[in-house]
Amino acid sequence: MSPSALLDTSFLITLINARRPHYETAKQFYRHMLQNDVPMYLSAIVAAEFGIKQPVAALPLRNFRILNFNVSHGQKAAELWNALGTRDDGDARMIVRDDVKLLAQASHENIGFILTEDASTLYKYCERLRQAGTIQTRALKMADGFDASALREDGQKDWVGNVQGESDE
Repeated sequence: MSPSALLDTSFLITLINARRPHYETAKQFYRHMLQNDVPMYLSAIVAAEFGIKQPVAALPLRNFRILNFNVSHGQKAAELWNALGTRDDGDARMIVRDDVKLLAQASHENIGFILTEDASTLYKYCERLRQAGTIQTRALKMADGFDASALREDGQKDWVGNVQGESDE
C-alpha cells in the first residue's frame, strides 16, 4: 500500500464547512497531506455524491488526483460485495454499494487510506473487509481526531510519553 488517501464525500463536506464538528481535524489532515506530498484521490463516485448539494468546483481540485470508476474497479466491487455477504440491518443498500465501490477503487489502486466522517457504513465495512484480510486499505474517521502517524503504512502510532522506567531527563 502506498501512503495515499482517497477522500470520502463526508470528509470533503467537512473540509469546506467550518461549522461541521470535525472541521479542524479534516483541515489538519488536508494540510498534513499537502505538506508531505501524500497523494489525495477524488473518486468520480465522490464527485457525483458531493455535486448533489454543492458544486465540485468548490473543492481545491488542483490538489487532487481524479480517479474514474472503471471495469476493474467494478469487478473488485463485486468481489467485495460478495465477501461482505450481507449488510447490517438499517444500512441502505444504495449507500453501502457506493461505499463498497470506493473501497474497491482504493484497494485496486493500492491507496492506503480512506478519510471519512462516516463511521456508520464506510468505516464499518472497510474494517470488516480489512479484518477478514480481503483488503489492506484502512479508513480513518475524523471523529478520532488528527494524528499524523495514522497515515503510516504500518499502522504504528507515535508514542507520546515515557517508556516505563525512563525519566524525562
